[in-house]
Amino acid sequence: MASSPSPPSPRRSAKQHRDLIQRGRKKPSPLGTATFVGLRLLDIPLQYAILSPSLDLGRRLLSALHITPIPPITVLSPSLLTTGIPALDGLGAGGAVLLAMAAGSSLKQILWVTYLLAEEFTPGAAVTVGLFNAFFNSVNSLLFLAAATTSLRSLPTVVLSSGGRSSRGMAALPLSIAVGAVLYVTGLAVETVSEWQRKAFKARPENAGKVCKVGLWRWARHINYFGYSLWRGAYAMAASGWTGGLAVGFLQGRDLGTRAVDELDEYCGRRYGEQWAQFKREVPYRIIPGIY
Repeated sequence: MASSPSPPSPRRSAKQHRDLIQRGRKKPSPLGTATFVGLRLLDIPLQYAILSPSLDLGRRLLSALHITPIPPITVLSPSLLTTGIPALDGLGAGGAVLLAMAAGSSLKQILWVTYLLAEEFTPGAAVTVGLFNAFFNSVNSLLFLAAATTSLRSLPTVVLSSGGRSSRGMAALPLSIAVGAVLYVTGLAVETVSEWQRKAFKARPENAGKVCKVGLWRWARHINYFGYSLWRGAYAMAASGWTGGLAVGFLQGRDLGTRAVDELDEYCGRRYGEQWAQFKREVPYRIIPGIY
């Protein structure tokens, strides 16, 4: 006689309650998807309104909080870095980078919810995640505009030249913005490629019920979390310099590497059994290849 399944422990129930993704419940979520897509698209004009000297939302918010903003002239790009698009050139090089990061994160997450995500995504979860991202991005924009935290005063700087000998053809850009941009693209690529590889693996009938061990997943068991932490930290680095970027990257990675990984480990252990135990032996790193 088969034994009856044991009831879920309070610890397990609490973890499932905190997890916004409905693990194992694979079904379309049209309302949740539409809500999330709408919120992520709205974040782009919101960040533009905060960063734009003409709309001046960011400086007005900082002034209301009694925080000194940088002068509008500080963010303007030298002619070497202009694009010819007035709306972007008015943001300056740093502001344009931050707006591009906001847009990139929105487009990536829209791809995730419309194509890469298989589980149910409720409207409540969509609102929570959408507002969290808008809040996080807005904090970065405000840190960039605040005199005490802006990356525009970060050292060292990179001198860019148009090729001529005149000083008018040269411009200085904080290295933290340049490094942040590179790390942002890298992190976004790692997160997107790994999730795409997992979806392709799961789509093959012969892989039904198997743990994904291909591609980037051979480097770390939750490699997509590494990509997310990397681009989140890089976004903060471009906004507020070295300290802000390292702090956000560390705290984000620590949270995902403990709380989120523990929840997923418990779920995957129940779903895959010995397969998951073997995967943990083969790939000992949680999120950072070769380190953690």
